[in-house]
Amino acid sequence: MRETRREPRKGRDRRLSIGVLAFRWIFVLALLRMFATPATKDFFDEELLPSPTWEWALCSLTPGLLIWLARAPEDWRRLEDERSLLRIALAFYFLYALAFALGQNVLVLWIAVAASLAGFAGMWHLNRKEPSRVR
Repeated sequence: MRETRREPRKGRDRRLSIGVLAFRWIFVLALLRMFATPATKDFFDEELLPSPTWEWALCSLTPGLLIWLARAPEDWRRLEDERSLLRIALAFYFLYALAFALGQNVLVLWIAVAASLAGFAGMWHLNRKEPSRVR
């Protein structure tokens, strides 16, 4: 009986580790993509890459997906070290998307705004759901 309980847990741990790794890589790539537009303008005197739009919306979904993947209390506790990076990524995606959605009227970035807000709501919910324990 004990052997069969460990197998699903082992699979969940592996999926969570892969999710954390994917989240980190996508966040780094999103940062590089965001800074690539002004860099091409500086280096080549013309904008070779447009500002991120639909790809930004896709990248902004990854923190929320990771939060959803770690919705079990024991998984959420395992992500304790990642929570600050999740907040930073959500805030970064939110601020960029909101600025360009309002300033340049890019409608697809409203998806990123909604995904960021949903990620913050998910973190708030899981933090409140987590039992407070005195250490």
